[in-house]
Amino acid sequence: MSTKLFISDLLKLSTYQNCKIKFNLNNSEDDPIDLYASNPDLINTQWLFWRNKQRNFNVGQIAICLVRMSGHFWLLTTIKKVTKELNVLKGINYAGEELEEYAPLYGRTIIKYHKKAQTTTYWAEKIIDDLEVVQILPSVFDGKEFPGYDSVRLSFYELENIVVRHKRDWVAAFEHQKAVYLIGDKSNGKCYVGSATGDNGMLLQRWSNYIKNGHGGNIELKEVVESRGFDYIKENFEYSILENYNSRVDKKYILERESWWKDTLGTRVFGYNSN
Repeated sequence: MSTKLFISDLLKLSTYQNCKIKFNLNNSEDDPIDLYASNPDLINTQWLFWRNKQRNFNVGQIAICLVRMSGHFWLLTTIKKVTKELNVLKGINYAGEELEEYAPLYGRTIIKYHKKAQTTTYWAEKIIDDLEVVQILPSVFDGKEFPGYDSVRLSFYELENIVVRHKRDWVAAFEHQKAVYLIGDKSNGKCYVGSATGDNGMLLQRWSNYIKNGHGGNIELKEVVESRGFDYIKENFEYSILENYNSRVDKKYILERESWWKDTLGTRVFGYNSN
């Protein structure tokens, strides 16, 4: 007797003939699992009901939304009944009502499925018995766990999620930590080296300032915001840690290390640092 649990065991729909599953994965610009952590409705509406060419759904169908976490593991984010087609091409083409009876599963149910084909939308009846439930999280997924200081590289939206939701493991790691950090611009390769010395706030406070306005008070980054807009920052900037220190480390030493990294990475000449 199999001890495996499948999504069909939890949903127990009488039929899956009128049900489709949308698999959402990285499109080379955005990773939907990161977007879901900061803005679930973006995934559950825009990504689920977006139409490029062919129609994904028809009115009356059930739409199951899955988001790739990593490898063959997917997160169930919503199940909706399609109520209206909007006749939109390359945009949100459907409206739908969320099935409230399955709400306790949304954002918590992790499914294992080896997706082989390139298509993103499948008839549920063909694969429903292959969707294995491997874990039900104790609470709704709200982002990646803190990986250690050497492995931090956050998009603007990931950092915003940490700050706004006050994620405990990340906050604990940042709030009493001094650091030299790097802000990278994915669109042009330019970088900015900054520091959290205690006088200007610990790392959590410094990075929280960037979330508020995109520049954190830095003159060079203000120019980017003014010339290209805050949305440019949100779409292109990444935040990582070059060196981290405990709260007792002297400010002078941190500033010396900050200057060393500016010289080493050439951010005064080729990046966003002016001094």
